[in-house]
Amino acid sequence: MKGIEYLLLGIGALAGAFLRYKIAESPILLGVLPINILIINVVGSFILGIFVAISMNFNLDPKYSILIAIGFCGSFTTMSSFALQSVSLIDSKHFVLFGLNLIGNVGLSILALVLGRAIMLAIMRP
Repeated sequence: MKGIEYLLLGIGALAGAFLRYKIAESPILLGVLPINILIINVVGSFILGIFVAISMNFNLDPKYSILIAIGFCGSFTTMSSFALQSVSLIDSKHFVLFGLNLIGNVGLSILALVLGRAIMLAIMRP
């Protein structure tokens, strides 16, 4: 990696981590299920889907992937927090909520990425 790539990675990671912190700092509950992490992962996947479509369409320099995909989305989305939240639900014997959390984070994140990419590709088509 070159100096500019480290700088782009750091800028993206700092922005993603800050935004994740701001969203996660106050619990958002859906019944008893905290959905902050779900929101973060779905929004981050949607952003990544948009970026992938833009990157492919405009053949962006890989440095932009370092900034957006690896730096921002990598530090904004959070698999470790999702895993911890899931284990906590299992420990407290909330098995249905665990299942909903699992399906929500994985399924909705994949759907959000696909939708983000599809929307951007549709917008950019001549």
